Amino acid sequence: MLASIFSKTRPINYIMLTLLIVVGYSLFIVLDSSIEWTTFEMSKRGCVLLLLLMMMYVSQFIVSRNRLVDDSAYVPLLFTSFLFLFPTSFDNVRVIIASYFILLALRRIFSLHSLKQSKEKLLDASLWICIASLFHFWSILYFILLFYAIAFFGAKDYRNWVIPLVSFFGASIFLSLYLLIQDINFVTWWSERVQVSFNFMYFENVFQNIALAVFVSIALLYAVSQALAIKSKPFNMQNTYKKIVLSFLIGAAIYVISADKSNGLLLFTFFPLAILGANYIEGIPQRWRKEANVYSIFLIGLFFYCMQLIIL
Repeated sequence: MLASIFSKTRPINYIMLTLLIVVGYSLFIVLDSSIEWTTFEMSKRGCVLLLLLMMMYVSQFIVSRNRLVDDSAYVPLLFTSFLFLFPTSFDNVRVIIASYFILLALRRIFSLHSLKQSKEKLLDASLWICIASLFHFWSILYFILLFYAIAFFGAKDYRNWVIPLVSFFGASIFLSLYLLIQDINFVTWWSERVQVSFNFMYFENVFQNIALAVFVSIALLYAVSQALAIKSKPFNMQNTYKKIVLSFLIGAAIYVISADKSNGLLLFTFFPLAILGANYIEGIPQRWRKEANVYSIFLIGLFFYCMQLIIL
């Protein structure tokens, strides 16, 4: 039933997911006793909710525009399910903002295969990555994906290699001017953000630990199966699917090396993993297996959301 509903893109799909995210986010935030509800706090939380909804909508726009999946709404469904699997990500405002800008960068990077306005796309992607790195420094690792894309779609034109560097140094100059005006030490500002930690003992309860284990199992199933299936994709789309896998790996690397570790950091992996998951589901020939897979992911997300809501 659920797989059938989301097997086609219909307005009802977006209405259901929008209501789910609004209700889920609102409940989790309202029941969080650590939040002091000021006018600024209410405005900030409203903006965060809007960003989460925008990420859900933009994710479907990207896959539809670039034909990364069939005409289905599995990507926003999986993206929402992953959000509910880790509801603590609702509190990580900086990561949400950084993830949103990375999503805008991925939109431009994934569309490079069309070879239209490639330089404008490279400039946009570079700027979005730079902006994302201001909110979470290790977002800068997505420059690896950008240079990988250039290697396949524009390696012969030296200007394609220069554009990301110009964007990076341009953003650095504006940041330096801002820090100078605010009388903030440049080295201190960066040293507080450029930190690496491999300490994974951050779990606040057992459900966060189990949710991570479940997510890793799901990620391995989707990522490995789809990485092995890349050669069966149309030849002109194979490099795009390689970029999707690489973007997932970069998101996982950000989670692994970040110092301020939390399950919310996995937000960087949700979009590429949702694409891989949607392709996996669409490739299941038996209807009952497809339904079972979709129901399992969705209900697992709701279960862990409810458990963590109860112990708030």
